[in-house]
Amino acid sequence: MQRAAGMTRHGWVLAGVSVLLVAGLAVWPVGLGAERWLWGVASAAALVPSVARVVADLRRGRYGADLLAVLALAGTLAVGEYLAGAVVALMVATGQVLEAAAARRAARDLSGLLERAPRQAHRRAGGELVTVPVDEVGVGDEVVVLSGEIVPVDGALRAEGVLDESALTGEPAPVVRPSGDRVRSGAVNAGPALDVTATATVADSTYAGMVRLAEEAAAERAPIARLADRVAAWFLPLALLLAGGAWLASRDAVVAVAVLVTATPCPLLLAVPIAVTGGMSRASRAGIVVRDGAALERLGRTTTLLLDKTGTVTEGRPEITDVVCAPGVTQERALRLAAAVEQYSVHVLAAAVLRAASRAGVEVPSAEDVSEAPGRGAGGRVGAETVQVGRIPAGTAIPEWASAVLRRGRLDLATVIWVTVDGRLTAALLGRDRIRVDAARTMRRLHAVGVRHVVLLTGDRVDSSAEVASMLGLDEVQAEATPEDKITRVRRARTSGTVVMVGDGVNDAPALAAADVGIALGSRGSTAAVQSADAVIVDDRIDRLADVMEIARRTRRVASQSGVIGTALSLAAMIVASLGALVPVAGAVVQEAIDIAVIVNSLRVLRSGPRAAHPEADALLSRFADEHESLQPVRAAVRHAADALGAGATRDADTAVRHAHRLLVDELLPHEQAEEAELYPVLSGVLGSAEGTVTMSRGHAEIARLCRRLGRHLDSTPDGILPEQVNDLRATLYGLDAVLTLHFAQEEEGYFVLRRGE
Repeated sequence: MQRAAGMTRHGWVLAGVSVLLVAGLAVWPVGLGAERWLWGVASAAALVPSVARVVADLRRGRYGADLLAVLALAGTLAVGEYLAGAVVALMVATGQVLEAAAARRAARDLSGLLERAPRQAHRRAGGELVTVPVDEVGVGDEVVVLSGEIVPVDGALRAEGVLDESALTGEPAPVVRPSGDRVRSGAVNAGPALDVTATATVADSTYAGMVRLAEEAAAERAPIARLADRVAAWFLPLALLLAGGAWLASRDAVVAVAVLVTATPCPLLLAVPIAVTGGMSRASRAGIVVRDGAALERLGRTTTLLLDKTGTVTEGRPEITDVVCAPGVTQERALRLAAAVEQYSVHVLAAAVLRAASRAGVEVPSAEDVSEAPGRGAGGRVGAETVQVGRIPAGTAIPEWASAVLRRGRLDLATVIWVTVDGRLTAALLGRDRIRVDAARTMRRLHAVGVRHVVLLTGDRVDSSAEVASMLGLDEVQAEATPEDKITRVRRARTSGTVVMVGDGVNDAPALAAADVGIALGSRGSTAAVQSADAVIVDDRIDRLADVMEIARRTRRVASQSGVIGTALSLAAMIVASLGALVPVAGAVVQEAIDIAVIVNSLRVLRSGPRAAHPEADALLSRFADEHESLQPVRAAVRHAADALGAGATRDADTAVRHAHRLLVDELLPHEQAEEAELYPVLSGVLGSAEGTVTMSRGHAEIARLCRRLGRHLDSTPDGILPEQVNDLRATLYGLDAVLTLHFAQEEEGYFVLRRGE
């Protein structure tokens, strides 16, 4: 409200000054002298608010561009150069309106954090459950947290529970906590009702601490001097020296006023806000809303970038990356049984199973007698079979293939979802939170634009965090970080340069508020994160981060150029005026011409648009990106066939290899051929050269070669694989799996991220 009121006040001043200036020009030919009064009032209308700003600055121990404007306005009134004063007033009022439009908010809106905080708690008293204000819960009280509710205070579990701690750690997968384990306020009960013994009051609990951290971080940030003020710090003494020297030399105060009028820092007061406002407009068109001009200016000199992991550089949800089956079981059957049970579950991993079944084109049957044990998984009957999906049931025998899956899960840092049918392990689904396809490209662009140090700052485990940081080429990783750790890291980084923090969760809100610039992902980010941020990426693309950095750098560069050019021209005009060659009115006109020149230069910010539209390329990129998703089962079949050959030339291995080859010939190779014939020629035009697709074409050739080699193996032994073929077949299939993994990743990172508007 204060910001809106401020913009309205500046707007009224500008409107009033404009009307008075035009009215004075209209009555000037009449020769009644009324124009002098009109222009004098216009000068005074701009002078009064400028004096208030200068006084406020001087009380804070600083001065800037506004002081020069005050001296020029006061000088024109003192010597009766009212037209010159009105022209200066118009420029000053215009600059204030532009600056108000790009001004940063004075205080953070923490309503997202506050609204999420529990207001009530269910406390056991005398064997009964009583709902009381959360402030009344004391240490030692027994609190019941119903399913889906937020834990109101820190406490200890009285029985095993399943908790969604994403608001605190950012990790989306629910966590199973054993009896006696600590539970923190702010976590969500993802299972049945929990009994918790309070170990802290609400004021001393984790969530309240997060709110305090965000409030303190917002309050402690020092104000950032405007670019115009930094230039005026040396320009003002120089202007006063020239004006004073001209007065002494000419013995004419009008000459001194002429110097002050030409010294009026309108190139700074106008050009810089226009460039910043233009930069904010460019950022908005690119999908990033920057709240104010000061934030954009700070983005332009960022040296350190801190990134949350889950939901920021990763997709924020697990996906099934592979399906490993027991001998004689097909992937389609495993997905069909797992999805039949999981379709009744709200677990985040259940959604991943259903998405995998959908990609594979599996028809999901209904299940009966479905039940879910928090932390254990879901079970039910599918036809005549009893199916359990989740952990390995106690007492279940673990065959050799399942032992290999356990090792693979540890090596791949994947979550393993087991499918048990009638008490026997039948399949394992491996799930991971995948890195965004545009993340690696974005990190390279950030380093290229001048960000020296990129840190992964996450509440996730050390091993998975280190893996992500290594894949993206990040400079540092700090894992298992609490909200307190994050804000400490931000504060430490701020001592060595401008720091940007990027996140999307409630647990990121304090760090977003503490950073010089906080950037939140708006499409899936929490309300607290969005409202604690200086900029919001409105869609779900991390490459927008590099876009806004590039825009901010360019905006700062153009604004600085405009300020330097305008200041240099003003300095030349001041020298001419000090020699008595410019009267105040002429000085004001010269200053107006300088303003126009620097404004035109500042408007160059708007010309640096996003990548030119290529509708045909965008449509093809979207089509082939979707096909990549649908081809996941084909790639999984290749790996499954290679693994099946580990048991030798068995019938199951022969079936798996022939199935993989059929999928490669029927589905994958046509996709590759279509890319070569349809997509790559269009991309050559977008990229400006056919050389940009040469490497990918070589990948297509290698994939086709390995498929032909696999086909020759199978054609030579139509009745079944021979033992002497096993080693070469495994090498071919594992080689094909590696080439496909690399090739798909290169296409997704190099080409598919070029899609616009997604």
